[in-house]
Amino acid sequence: MTAINKPGGLETTTFKLEKGKTYSDFITANADVDAWLKKQPGFQSRHIAQRLDGTIIDALIWDSEQDGRDAMHRLMSELADSPVHEVIDQGTVSWNIYPIYHQIRQKNNLLT
Repeated sequence: MTAINKPGGLETTTFKLEKGKTYSDFITANADVDAWLKKQPGFQSRHIAQRLDGTIIDALIWDSEQDGRDAMHRLMSELADSPVHEVIDQGTVSWNIYPIYHQIRQKNNLLT
């Protein structure tokens, strides 16, 4: 178990894709977002999944809630022309960020 002195941040965004767009289209359109995220202060990891109903779940782990909030605001301006925005049904987007107070990790867990 890892003691949490300063809460991390768990960011979750859910949304549907535009009609005719696929999960593969979404992943491909994220190339610039993935590269951008790796350069953001406090970024730890990103996990993307899809529900059976087609809803995308995009979850990110940050060093702090504030790191996640700051990055979200920068993303909207710095990546305003990203192809990812064209595959997302913007009317279905739900974005949240929560403090992480407890976590466990596998020993020697290497992330790329």
